[in-house]
Amino acid sequence: MAQGPVVDEGRTSHRGFASMNAERQRRIASMGGKAVPNEKRSFSQNRALAAEAGRKGGQSVPGAKRSFSQDRNLAAVAGRKGGQSVPDEKRSFSQHPELAAEAGRKGGQASHGGR
Repeated sequence: MAQGPVVDEGRTSHRGFASMNAERQRRIASMGGKAVPNEKRSFSQNRALAAEAGRKGGQSVPGAKRSFSQDRNLAAVAGRKGGQSVPDEKRSFSQHPELAAEAGRKGGQASHGGR
């Protein structure tokens, strides 16, 4: 006896990778990883390869668009937004001033040669 299509709540489409079940997604994703030769597969195994890829990525962005390196105010605004996106109870420094003080001391020691 044939059954009708399975309806998942919240799914907007029954097409494409995202609509597949998790097991099928894993199988397909693993094929992509296996297509890459071992010597090129893992940045964690090859620091030089990771560094080269990072340089290529950085070079592909024009200097004018490397906004954080060009615009410190923009970086500060982004940092504040990131901090505000974390609930108060998860902001360890705001909840634990002693932890903030310790981190500040360590940062100061690191930047002043341990003095």
